[in-house]
Amino acid sequence: MDRRELLKAGLALSAFGLSPALIRAAAATASNDPGQPFDFAWLKGQARELAAKPYVDDHTPLPAPIAHLNYDQYQSIQYRADHSLWREDKLGIELRFFHMGLFFNKSVTLYEVVDGRAREILYDPQRFDLGKSGVDGKLLPKTLGYAGFRVNHHINPDIDLAAFLGASYFRAVGVDKQYGMSARGLAVDTGMPRPEEFPMFTHFWFEKPGKHAGNLVVYALLDSPSIAGAYRFNLKPGRSFVMDVDTALYPRQDIERLGIAPLTSMFKNSENDRRLDDDFRPEIHDSDGLAMWTGAGEWIWRPLVNPVGLRFNMYSDENPRGFGLLQRDRDFDHYQDDAVFYDKRPGVWIETVGSWGPGAVTLVEIPTKDETFDNIVAFWNPKQAPKPGSETLLSYRLHWGRTPPVAPERATVVATRTGLGGVVGQPRERFSWRFGVDFTGGVLPLLARKAKVEPVIWVSRGTTEITSARPLDAINGYRALFDLVPDDSPEPINIRLFLALDGEPLTETWLYQYNPPPVDQRKY
Repeated sequence: MDRRELLKAGLALSAFGLSPALIRAAAATASNDPGQPFDFAWLKGQARELAAKPYVDDHTPLPAPIAHLNYDQYQSIQYRADHSLWREDKLGIELRFFHMGLFFNKSVTLYEVVDGRAREILYDPQRFDLGKSGVDGKLLPKTLGYAGFRVNHHINPDIDLAAFLGASYFRAVGVDKQYGMSARGLAVDTGMPRPEEFPMFTHFWFEKPGKHAGNLVVYALLDSPSIAGAYRFNLKPGRSFVMDVDTALYPRQDIERLGIAPLTSMFKNSENDRRLDDDFRPEIHDSDGLAMWTGAGEWIWRPLVNPVGLRFNMYSDENPRGFGLLQRDRDFDHYQDDAVFYDKRPGVWIETVGSWGPGAVTLVEIPTKDETFDNIVAFWNPKQAPKPGSETLLSYRLHWGRTPPVAPERATVVATRTGLGGVVGQPRERFSWRFGVDFTGGVLPLLARKAKVEPVIWVSRGTTEITSARPLDAINGYRALFDLVPDDSPEPINIRLFLALDGEPLTETWLYQYNPPPVDQRKY
């Protein structure tokens, strides 16, 4: 999951397969050079031309001074704030760049776009404080390049608002000023029985904003062995950080599993999954569930798990209205983490724009024993993958923050708990697993105390028993309880639940996938 280093020399760019226009743009470095014309239509043309040629991996090893930096040495390299792009212009938004090193051994080429003309931003070691790393900037090649960039704002220039670093990864913060999960430009063959392909943003163009502008427009060129693409990001900092994304995709070859608008997160343990409970903190996760708003208008909540083995689920839909990985639980007491503050991690909601056609919201859950590894991926997988030689245009909007911009009118899930089933005080005659699902909001607070609210439950295998739905005053909502008695198979069991009154749904739909233990391990 690293990035492609693009050589700056015209000969290297020619070998890479880009057009002469891009070679000239890369060479526009002199202070008196007006640069080359640039717009999104031109960039899409470059991506189409790139996809028509064989993929070239132009990776060059890092130079000796930074090739063997350890984690602490790399982290000590700091960008000098007074060298921020547009700092002297006082535009409100400014950019700082990441240095090469450690995991980031493939550079990106950066350009500033002013009045429709692009000029390259050359690498300069003077932009960085290298002192604690032990690196002598004078020994670094002038063609080294940068690893990525981050966005800062004049309101608090010491806090990052967004960062693009590594492959096609990027992330942003909302009002809590806390990084968490990441997004990607594209995913290729995620969750397949072979190595995943990680497309890379190889070039970025920054459109110089006007004075006191509240947004920043960034363009990116994406490339990988299977596909090339052109991206336009309109970044809008605020209480929720909003990114409008326009994409143009050009496959080189057939792609079995294409992931549009992929999100990447971490889930280790929570109240619904205590498989790994070796930490003093009760919960450890960047996101606690996948939310979906289907094309038919149904709201779905799927709690995440840290599975024993790889899990892959597809939720078929047509023209979805949105989906996202969210952190609904915002109670510090549930995490007890005063270092990285999981209760403040932003969720990300994907708002679709236009018609996306048939496909599936896809969820991949990967086992992890360590919170430093992202093990959750969600993306849109179109039913008909684009073919080589074709152009696919898609737009969407990402919302980074505490809550999505839209929410169900019905009650929503606020907690999922699981544990051994049975009746307390009575001998258990068989193995069962209990589920407790708490709902709040909607009309639940308005219901009469004696309202006959019922849990509507469906399971793919096994049977349910001891079902109930009763008021839960602590959350001004309801709690649904039921025990699942599995059959003898250890294969996953899919569960579906919502609360209803007189046959009318009162809540969003709760989905879950439960792996019963092997029969010889079912202790009760």
